This record gives sequence, C-alpha cells and structure tokens, in this order.
Amino acid sequence: MAIQLDHVIVPSHDRLAGAKFLAELLDVPWAESQGSFTPVYVNENLTLDFADRERFEGHHFCFRVSDEQFDAILGRIQARNVQYRSRPRGETDMQINRRLGGKNLYWEDADSHLWEILTISYARPESASLSAV
Repeated sequence: MAIQLDHVIVPSHDRLAGAKFLAELLDVPWAESQGSFTPVYVNENLTLDFADRERFEGHHFCFRVSDEQFDAILGRIQARNVQYRSRPRGETDMQINRRLGGKNLYWEDADSHLWEILTISYARPESASLSAV
C-alpha cells in the first residue's frame, strides 16, 4: 500500500471559524466537534483537524484541484472578498499565476496560514522515484 497522509493538525485561534471558512471555500464537509478538534474532510483520505492553540506559526497548505474545482473555489473566494495573490509572498495582486501551464493562487486566513490551490503540480524528478530502495 502506498503511504498516504491521513490527517494534519491545523493550529487556530478559533478552530470553529477557521474550519468553517476553509470548508466553505473548498466546498467540502466539516464537523463542529470531534473531541478537541474541528475536522474539515478534504477528501476520503485527508482530514484537516483544526485545534485551538494560543501560539503557533502560520503554515502553508496546498491543494491540487481540477480546472473546474479551481474556478469554483476562485468564485467563492471572490464572492467572500478574500484577498489573494499569484505568489506565496508579496503584494495581494488579485491575480492567478499560470506557471507550468496551469493555474494557482494563494490566500491567507485569520490565523496567518497560507493556503494555495493549483491545477498542475511540480513534476517529480526521476531521481525521486517512489519505488523502495
């Protein structure tokens, strides 16, 4: 079986607000409480568990999506007046980056996490084979 990422803890000052915000932008299900977490069910294999924390550093999370999903998420971002940009750092330019022949964009949430959606991922170098050594 291939190794799969199952869940990630996402630190938040307000786990309910953070989870709800992301779930609405991605149009995925979420639950108010799963013990001390507020889960966002990204897909059948990945859950983001938002957890209340007082202090933490912002993290970068990236989702590869289809062109149709990208356009739908962008529409929800624009409808909510969420500021976004074409590069991970720098000014909010409200532009889409079209590197590698695909599309990607970035936005920050209230917890200073940097979220990204892209349609084409970086190519894996041949030297980074998935076969066991």
